[in-house]
Amino acid sequence: MFNINNRNFIECNHSNSVLDKTQGEAVCVDCGLVLSEELINQGPEWRAYTLEEYKTKKRTGNPISYSRYDKGLHTSIIGFRDASGNLLSSRQKRRAWRLRKWHLRATKDSKNSNLLKAMNELQLLSEKLHVSMAVQEKAAIIYRKALEANLVKGRTIAGIVAGSLYVACRFTKTPKTLNEVIKASMLSRRVVSMSYRLIVKELKIKMPHHDPLAYISKVAEKTGISGEIQGIAVRLLHEARHQKIILGKDPLGMVSALLYIACQLKGQATTQKEIANAAGVTEVTLRNRKKELEGKLGLKK
Repeated sequence: MFNINNRNFIECNHSNSVLDKTQGEAVCVDCGLVLSEELINQGPEWRAYTLEEYKTKKRTGNPISYSRYDKGLHTSIIGFRDASGNLLSSRQKRRAWRLRKWHLRATKDSKNSNLLKAMNELQLLSEKLHVSMAVQEKAAIIYRKALEANLVKGRTIAGIVAGSLYVACRFTKTPKTLNEVIKASMLSRRVVSMSYRLIVKELKIKMPHHDPLAYISKVAEKTGISGEIQGIAVRLLHEARHQKIILGKDPLGMVSALLYIACQLKGQATTQKEIANAAGVTEVTLRNRKKELEGKLGLKK
């Protein structure tokens, strides 16, 4: 049985088949029966060997993107030439300008204006934090939901954007803390925190728990801790998670303590101050988490 183009082929009782793209045939591997022929090649008929050549030859636009205010479907009516490059007549020019004027009037409303500002702000913030396009798309979807729920009304666009991006980072397990988002957005902690809590509450979002595992390599890289010590910290983390020690604790505080304990076990000279600064926590927090972990994991000397 072979399934292609939503059709089932049951001429033979075998299930192994292969697609011969050169001949455009689907052939049974066991008996050699041609299950389908003259298959349509959905790819382009042209070849491209460089990125520039690919861009010039492709005849389709970019996919829909929620991080663009118009989802990438914007229409522009400009210029005084037709598709062949010939100049338009005076009558055609006047008609083109009227079409352009009414098009701008039809698409220029408060919602589009808000999305234009918000998506520009989101792009700048995403570039500062070096997050992936997937995280940016997720944040754009969250912001659009917040806009539909009228959460932006009476609040700053930048604050809701920052809150949406932090929610997206949590969902995609991107190791970005709230402090990093606040610093990159150049807003006050109160504005970003309130925006974040508002989005979670009003949109009824069930936030995933922080996973300290995502922060181990990030903190270790800043302090030059080797991969071997990171492995020890990961094993300690799994044991702490098994004993439910990390529940309700700040993940960065736990990570800093785990890395410091791992450094001590391997005899690497790393100070508490170095690890605490890399993790963005205080030395007091590191010492408190270290004391708690050593006691419950039985690591006291």
